[in-house]
This record gives sequence, structure tokens and C-alpha cells, in this order.
Amino acid sequence: MKETMVKNSRFIRPNNNGDESSPDLYVANCGPTVGISYEEIESVFSKFGELQGVYPADETGARVVVSYFDVKSSQAAFTAFNGNPCLEFGGRLLHIRYSILQPISQIKDSVPVALEASELQIPGLYLVQDFVTAKEEEELLAAVDGRPWKGLAKRRVQHYGYEFKYETRNVNTNQNLGELPPFMSTVLQKISSFPYLGAGDDILDQLTVNEYSPGGSWRPPSGSGVEDKKGNDTCSTFLRRSLFLPPRSMLLLSGEARYAWHHYIPHHKVDIVKGETVRRGARRVSFTFRKVRNGPCCCEYEQYCDSQRSDKVDN
Repeated sequence: MKETMVKNSRFIRPNNNGDESSPDLYVANCGPTVGISYEEIESVFSKFGELQGVYPADETGARVVVSYFDVKSSQAAFTAFNGNPCLEFGGRLLHIRYSILQPISQIKDSVPVALEASELQIPGLYLVQDFVTAKEEEELLAAVDGRPWKGLAKRRVQHYGYEFKYETRNVNTNQNLGELPPFMSTVLQKISSFPYLGAGDDILDQLTVNEYSPGGSWRPPSGSGVEDKKGNDTCSTFLRRSLFLPPRSMLLLSGEARYAWHHYIPHHKVDIVKGETVRRGARRVSFTFRKVRNGPCCCEYEQYCDSQRSDKVDN
């Protein structure tokens, strides 16, 4: 599977009035930067029919492409939401046009998939293969399967330390769930010895466990993924890099890799890596660790940082 860091989309904004029906909707005023998570978008739009997925339309985080399997479903969603207050999104007005799927010959996003993080030349990005053994993998899966899962649109999750809030893509620092579970102690010890961690970064206090089915929703890691360089208010394009994440590997995001790039797992059942077809397994489980920040963000990536942007809006 591949972790993708994004420039060009398979979908493009219509050049005309966007009145010609298609299964794909270009939805403006909708996305993470306006406080609407991808999980919420999937939940609301899936009421009209089965979705292929929800994709970022560009680098702003305020426009998405909602892709259905059939035109009838997209037409129903278009009629219900275009130009009308969406109660599920707090009365927000959505501006919708039918989107266009580019012919394969016109798609310019065939990004080579790297096997090593160093190939991408992104500061702060590190990949450690075979970070856990096959036996440790088996023990970790048995441990989480012995605990309750929380069901979301296309995945199941567990939260430890702090609960991750998908509507804000952040954690609620006022709700501490206690220490990380004992079955993660071996993994935490390995992480603490990693040479590229900054001072205090080895004291991880939040864990989200995600379980995905093949072709299911996104975000890190365990397979082949993509990283997209975030745009700012004066930038209309952005870069895309792709990295293959083998099973049992660890991906560390710090510095520029963490704050100046979007990260996601594409909705695929197979990946093409160095010309070879790699089929994803029936189940993918990722363990995402974070160090929760107390107080305002002071990172050096203000033009990309969602926290610093939202702090300015709130003030």
C-alpha cells in the first residue's frame, strides 16, 4: 500500500457550467479547513447512494470531489444540496457542479512510488522497515481485537490517551483517557530509541488504531501512501510524492514532512510499485502515535499549519 504526499487530481473542475451530469460532484465550501471532516462528508452524501470515495479537489481543504458509482445518486445529492443550506453541516451553503474524470492519457499524477523515504528528499520523513516482528504484529492485533472498536463510515477505530476528534482533526486535550495501554510498551520502547526524535518527542501520549478494509478510507500508514505539499493562499499548485509502506513498517513524520504536507492512503485495492502489482491484504490496521501539544502551536510552518490558521480565525 502507498502513503501519498498531492498535486494533481483524477478529477478536474468543469470548464463550462458543470451542468452535464456525471457520477462525480465538485463541492465547494466543504472540507477540513471549514470544519467538515471527510468522515462527515462521506456519512452525509452516502445517504443518496453508494460512494466510491471523497477526494480533495485541490490543496485548499475547502473543496472536495464526492464520487458515486452511478449518476442517479449524484443527481439526487446535487438537487438536495446545491445552493441550499445543509443542516447536517450546520446550515452551510454548498456550491456544487458535476465534476469531470480526466482520461488516463491526460492525468499527470503518475508519481513514481519510492521504496525508501530518502528517495523523496522530504526533510523529517523516515521509514523503518520491519519495525515490529511478525510475532509482535500478531500479538498487537490480538490485543486490539480484545478491546471494543468504534465504527466509522469505512473503518473502525480505537483511541487511547486522548480521543481524536474527526470534526476538527485534532484531539480534545480536556479529555484524558489515561495512559497508553500496556500492550504497546515494547513498541513505545523501540520508538523512544529512534535517533531522529526531538527533545520530548519520545513521550508519546496519544494513540489511534485504525482498521480499514481494502479500498477503504485514508490516512496513515501501512502500505503505499501519498504525501501532498500543502498550498498556501498564493499557491495554486502543489507537489505529490508517493512512498511504499511495507507491512510492519514505521513511518515517522516530523518537521516539514509533518506540517507542510498532506498525508493519505489512496482508495485502491491494488498498488503498482516499480512496475509490479501489489494486492492489498483483506485487512489493514495502523497504529498512529502522537505527542499532544498543550497551548498554541508555534511551529515554523505557519503558512501551512491548520492550528495556527484556525487560531487566527478564532481570534
